Amino acid sequence: MLSPRALQELADRCLRSRQPLWTGFLPPPVWEDALGRLEGLEELELHAEGGHPRAERRRLGFSLRQAADDASGTAGPSPPLALLDLTGDFLFDPARASTVTAALQQLGATAEDLGDVLLRGDRGGLLIVTPELQRRLDGQPVPVGSVDARLAAAPWERLTPQPLQERTISTVEASLRLDAVASAGFGLSRSRLADLIRQGRVRIDWQTVTSPSRELRLGQRVQLEGRGELELIAAELTRRDRWRLQLRRRS
Repeated sequence: MLSPRALQELADRCLRSRQPLWTGFLPPPVWEDALGRLEGLEELELHAEGGHPRAERRRLGFSLRQAADDASGTAGPSPPLALLDLTGDFLFDPARASTVTAALQQLGATAEDLGDVLLRGDRGGLLIVTPELQRRLDGQPVPVGSVDARLAAAPWERLTPQPLQERTISTVEASLRLDAVASAGFGLSRSRLADLIRQGRVRIDWQTVTSPSRELRLGQRVQLEGRGELELIAAELTRRDRWRLQLRRRS
């Protein structure tokens, strides 16, 4: 967790230098907590940028509020982000974000160097990284599982993210179990959802869970790898002891 003291030190450095400052890539609970802690600062603007609207891992940026206001409609200074293209034959050994991240860490990358991993089926993927890491790993071979892959710097235009979509889903379920609610929200069978939970690919408020029977509470958010986020926004018990639910789906 990025400590309050570390946040304050970055804020003070930005005020002294009057130049934008950025952290490394941070996981969602950390940058969300930081945004909440520093909301309402008078002199500084805080940005969380990961390269696309659904980015999980993001860099926090501090800039003077006046500079942000003068940015002609932009959200603040441009974040220091870059792309690496991962290529290889993943037809028989599909890549997962966790295995790609582990492979890059074997090459010396740190967690703060690495943003989201955007996979493209059996073709590899695009990796959002710091510009420094892009320069260091450009042209490097990298073993990912059983696949001999290669990294290459890619222009930012290669990233064509879809806009964030949000909709409300109404459903009636027998319980508040994670597998039942998430199945309805993400449009997958309950057995498939249960398998994904056991594989560690489902999180509640960014914390990995492995029990399909875990009960959800109002306001909790469920993240499913590659499918976005689901929030339980209303739950009412019917006369037949079933749950009438409202879910907010972001994808």
